[in-house]
Amino acid sequence: MIKNLFKLSAMATLLALLTSCDKQDFKNDADNAKKVHVEQLSADMLKVRDYVPKFAVMAHRGSTFWTPEETESAYRWAREIGADYLEADLQVSKDGVILALHDDNLKRTTNIESVFGEDLPSVRKDYYLSLGYSDSEAEAKVAADKAGFIPNLTSYYTYQELLMLDAGAWFNQTNLEQARQGFVDQKQYISTLEDLIMYSKGYRLKRDANSERIVSSMSKKAEQVSTLSGKSDVVEYVFEYELDPEDSGNRPGIYLEFKESWLNPSDIEQRVYNELDRLDMNIITKPADGEPFYKRGKINVGESNGKVILQTFSLESLVRVSKVFKGKVPMCFLLWEGSGSTDISNSDPQGYASFINLGVKYLAHIIGPCISGAPNNYPDLNKPWQAYLIKKSGMLNHPYSFDTRDQMAKYFGDYNFGVEDSNLFSPPYLDGMFTNRSEMTLNYFINKGIRGNDAPSTVPDPKQLLERLAY
Repeated sequence: MIKNLFKLSAMATLLALLTSCDKQDFKNDADNAKKVHVEQLSADMLKVRDYVPKFAVMAHRGSTFWTPEETESAYRWAREIGADYLEADLQVSKDGVILALHDDNLKRTTNIESVFGEDLPSVRKDYYLSLGYSDSEAEAKVAADKAGFIPNLTSYYTYQELLMLDAGAWFNQTNLEQARQGFVDQKQYISTLEDLIMYSKGYRLKRDANSERIVSSMSKKAEQVSTLSGKSDVVEYVFEYELDPEDSGNRPGIYLEFKESWLNPSDIEQRVYNELDRLDMNIITKPADGEPFYKRGKINVGESNGKVILQTFSLESLVRVSKVFKGKVPMCFLLWEGSGSTDISNSDPQGYASFINLGVKYLAHIIGPCISGAPNNYPDLNKPWQAYLIKKSGMLNHPYSFDTRDQMAKYFGDYNFGVEDSNLFSPPYLDGMFTNRSEMTLNYFINKGIRGNDAPSTVPDPKQLLERLAY
């Protein structure tokens, strides 16, 4: 008993000391931020930085609040609500299709367990036969796939198999207040990068009488792709699209995240480069000089040189992007405080500045720090002195992810942070927002009077918009 009391007393003393140090460190951090060295963007990098509109609204996964994330419904909604960018994560299917999908495990956002269970899909042999393999060759390839198969992992499934999954019904089961029958009646598919681009251009999926998406053809290409499931044939799918009858003329850009490098092929950056090129979204080969961000009260970012922004948390991916895109397309280095190999483990001014310097070294134009607050309760990496260091480097600041007006007001600088040197650490503490509530963020910026000239001045009602889109 006495021993336990001693332990408690010691712990209380230690806690008091730590609390005192925290208060002292908070002040020291602001002081030290004035002294720490940060590298500066070059003139050429500043030019590319300015391809990005000021106070951009990035629709995180299209919408996570109103719709099933990263599906047709999410991106149609985000386009029509007036977001500047449709944000998406990138992965690759077993047969080389670039996907717009966050989770590498399909259990959360699809019905994969009820469709395929724990076994290799029974349709895999038919898939190989359709690519022109003989019966014995197809059997051999199926046997090889079975040997290393891991259920539910994205890269272990062909896109033909992914087409069989429902990516919308789960949302109705877990978001009862936002549930809509239209998310089931219009089957929601796992999106591809091509889908995302077509949605941004005012298209929707072309469907048959049963509301199934139409795939015109699929053919095996000469190349192969190496994913977690091993080397596989690359298959070219020809998808059908049609002009969206509800398209109002907004043309948002796209904001693409390269995931952890081990999840995807080592050449995914080059594959994305080539796909952007094929779909007229690569400003390196097809620049869009002179196009404004907004035109006639509509979003026009997707027609400007800012039509694509790249992003990653991974230092390895950041380096590879710099080699492929050479700093000629806007790039965001995302920050997370944690114990991972490329996480910030020390977020004091010296540690924070070191990550900014890595961003500058490897040709990033934007820093993307996480913010605190419900519902995610992330670490806070966008304090005023941290925002100051980003600004000092010449980089843009795109924090993530906003869910409430309170967060928007806090990080824009409406609330008093207790900042002593208001001239140095002056708001706003951001240049754009990754948001799960695009309608809320747009209204916030519009009320501030900071949206660009000729940007939309009103925001559709989000529920009425879903009705208009037939969800």
